Amino acid sequence: MAEAHQARVQNGVEEMVQSLEREHIRKMQGRMFRCSADCCDRPTDSMSQVHQCIERCHTPLAKAQGLVTSELEKFQDRLTRCTMHCNDKAKDLFDSGAKEPAVRSLMDRCVGSCVDDHINLIPSMTRRLKENLDSI
Repeated sequence: MAEAHQARVQNGVEEMVQSLEREHIRKMQGRMFRCSADCCDRPTDSMSQVHQCIERCHTPLAKAQGLVTSELEKFQDRLTRCTMHCNDKAKDLFDSGAKEPAVRSLMDRCVGSCVDDHINLIPSMTRRLKENLDSI
């Protein structure tokens, strides 16, 4: 059953990332490449100046990618903490003498609840990321 929970979270996150890529990141990539090409069309600039120009063109996209990565890491950390809490509850139940089926059932319900809670966080995370990407 853990695989099903994992697949649900993964699908939700992948949909969000694909949406961000289509609606924001791809446009930023286009601007970055056009800007970089413009840097290369400056015949009077030195090699160093062209390099600095290209670096400036890459900065917004690098910020955007860092922002998305950071937000996904925080999401993953929260989900991990929640599932670790489930592990602790299951271990405590097992240590108190409960049988394996009861422990498995508790674990499945607890992890399912973690997954539900975190899937419900995806829309607000998406909104926050879109707002932050728009401001870059």
